[in-house]
Amino acid sequence: MTEESFFTLAVHAGEDRKANFGAVSVPIYPASVFAFADADDGIAIHNYQKDGYFYGRLGNPTVSALERTMAELEHADDALAFASGMAAISAAAFTLVGSGDHVVAPESMYSTTTNFLKHIGEQFGVETTFVDAANAEAYTAAIRPNTKMSWMETPSNPLVKITDIAEVAGAGKRAGIASVVDNTFATPFNQLPLELGADLVVHSATKYLGGHSDLTAGILAGRRDLVDKARHGPAKLYGGNIAPQVAWLVLRVIKTLAVRMERHNSNAFAFANMIGSHPKVEAVYYPGLGSHQNHEVAHRQMNGFGGMVSVDVGAAETAKSLVNNLKICTFATSLGGVETLVQPVALMTHATLSAEERAAAGVSDGLLRISVGIENIADICQDIYDALG
Repeated sequence: MTEESFFTLAVHAGEDRKANFGAVSVPIYPASVFAFADADDGIAIHNYQKDGYFYGRLGNPTVSALERTMAELEHADDALAFASGMAAISAAAFTLVGSGDHVVAPESMYSTTTNFLKHIGEQFGVETTFVDAANAEAYTAAIRPNTKMSWMETPSNPLVKITDIAEVAGAGKRAGIASVVDNTFATPFNQLPLELGADLVVHSATKYLGGHSDLTAGILAGRRDLVDKARHGPAKLYGGNIAPQVAWLVLRVIKTLAVRMERHNSNAFAFANMIGSHPKVEAVYYPGLGSHQNHEVAHRQMNGFGGMVSVDVGAAETAKSLVNNLKICTFATSLGGVETLVQPVALMTHATLSAEERAAAGVSDGLLRISVGIENIADICQDIYDALG
């Protein structure tokens, strides 16, 4: 799919106007219960022998529209929508692994995913080997007879490391291992992991898919058999379902996803090329830079390099001073919104990890994660440059 056609797909994906009486905007169905026409109809729908809806937690027309949309955008067989990114992440994991199984995952990624994998190790005996995400061979070397899942997060949080999806997924297929990619940072505008061999994709839709810092949601998409297993397993049993009102919000803003990502990409590229000139900046991490350790892999598997840039300013006090001096950009925890968000990583999201774990992940005390927004790029650059002093 070309970048140009994605602009069209983002606007029209998931449409079923006939089912919605011609409504151009999918209606919100705020129903928790759906009535049946007769006994045979109700029994068939309730037992999944016939399409239809019966209980809001297990299906809703607005939610289904979002799921169709995300399946189309990710080139997936099917998709599931959840109340948060972590609900989607945990559903993916519990669909694929059980007690005694083994997982291979990046040593540097979203800290709550790291803590989740440690948690299921302690609670359920699912062991994880953490490897360098930038080294695809490390995934293969870590495979054991009981390995059931390869977890990738590319670009990774917060160091935007790049994993060679095709190589890791290929090695997994040869060993009978399912591959999952957290595609939150890239979005389907920039990267299609399923086309590269992955089995499942997850998103925190709170981030770029939502894009306006006003909702919390998650997405799981991929092979029909695995999505179906997730639908009747973790999605049903753990209750992380999305509200139809939130699903509608995600549907609404996905129509501008391509336009927003185009701007995020161009702004982040310009910012990454500028900020390294500041004397207090020790390192800039962005896959669009030729200096990035996996720039060639990123260039091969991505259509754009995303809106996330990490900057090392050396010390925690320097990072704190920067966020205190911002005038236009916003000091906040999340990412992927239209506004530029800046966060000192070691002091906040990765503070839940030990100093040793942060060091192993490459997260220094002076690391800033910058979600470059869609404001005027000159204003963004000037604000952060001035804030560094």
